[in-house]
Amino acid sequence: MTTTNKPQKRVLSVCELTARIKDLLESSFPTVWVAGEVSNLARPGSGHCYFTLKDDRAQIRAAIWRNSAAKLRFDLHDGLEVICHGHIDVYAPRGSYQLIVDGIEPRGIGALELALRQLRDKLQREGLFDTARKQPLPEFVRRIAVVTSPTGAAIHDFLKVLGRRWRGADVLIVPTRVQGQGAADEIAEAIATVARLTRPVDCVVVTRGGGSLEDLWAFNEEVVVRAIAGCPIPTVSAIGHEIDVTLSDLAADVRALTPSEAAELVAPSSDELSGMLGQYRKRLTTAFRSRAVSARSKLDALAAHHAFRRPYQLVHERARRIDELEGRCTLAIRNYTKHARQRTDAAALQLESLSPLAVLGRGYSLTKRTADGSVVRNATDLTPGEQITTRFTRGEAISRVERIEK
Repeated sequence: MTTTNKPQKRVLSVCELTARIKDLLESSFPTVWVAGEVSNLARPGSGHCYFTLKDDRAQIRAAIWRNSAAKLRFDLHDGLEVICHGHIDVYAPRGSYQLIVDGIEPRGIGALELALRQLRDKLQREGLFDTARKQPLPEFVRRIAVVTSPTGAAIHDFLKVLGRRWRGADVLIVPTRVQGQGAADEIAEAIATVARLTRPVDCVVVTRGGGSLEDLWAFNEEVVVRAIAGCPIPTVSAIGHEIDVTLSDLAADVRALTPSEAAELVAPSSDELSGMLGQYRKRLTTAFRSRAVSARSKLDALAAHHAFRRPYQLVHERARRIDELEGRCTLAIRNYTKHARQRTDAAALQLESLSPLAVLGRGYSLTKRTADGSVVRNATDLTPGEQITTRFTRGEAISRVERIEK
């Protein structure tokens, strides 16, 4: 009888299996580049970022720890196509694997450019670039504050052009770094310092020479853009060369293409101003002469007027007219008085003819009851013994009725 030796089964625990898978995956993919679309992005209070990296066929969970997330120059959002650099990590408690990202950049566009676009859109929605809030530059400046590096070429170009064009302004250089770590905070603080000066300046120029996007990045930082937009003094931004456009240029009241152009914008040309003043002087001289000739002609015309040759003629004419009007008024008043007196006499005669006294004057009398003063018109209205009063032309007589005859 033969016996067959069967191989012993190697039974692994879940923990052992997961540990072997973890060792295998992490050793096989110590570093990897993965392209995909961000979705289900979560930002808890810890500062870590969790999201799903997916394409049209598969997906993988990904995480960015707080230290790496703080270094991102742009904002992650769902739907963003990115390229991630990191390593595979197996999370044993759940038996799942994920991509631990230590570097990420937008797909098809640089991280700095994406960050620039995102910040530009954000500040534009807030109205920091609106033309309505921009201040005009003063026509003649006496004090200029220049925020820049004191050793850079920008300040030398600015001072050279300014000295050639206009010598009537004092320049206050506010030294600051214009690139590198911490430069943005220094620039913003320098602008705020200028606004707090006891002796104010007429305008502020923020400038530096040209460079790459990375070199000029300090002037795209939000803290600098807000400092320029909030500056109460008219501000000129002259960053880089003509082709370089920073967010500081958009927020400033005036943008200059170069530091030299900034000097041309803030100060007039003394030669051009002298020429302009000469032209104004000639025009004023010509205008004054023309006005003098015109005034002389008007004065001669007035002197030849009859009002000046016979100044009392008009007075005499007016006096004669007044005398004539006085005579006519006197005559009219006399005629009116005469006619009024005639009308009054006629009315008096008419009233006299209608007066009861006139009737009594012709021999008639008026009899009234003594008791109530009523006029007696009929003898039958009286009774014997009643007392009556008879009115004559002159005086009255009181009598008593003895007999009544019908």
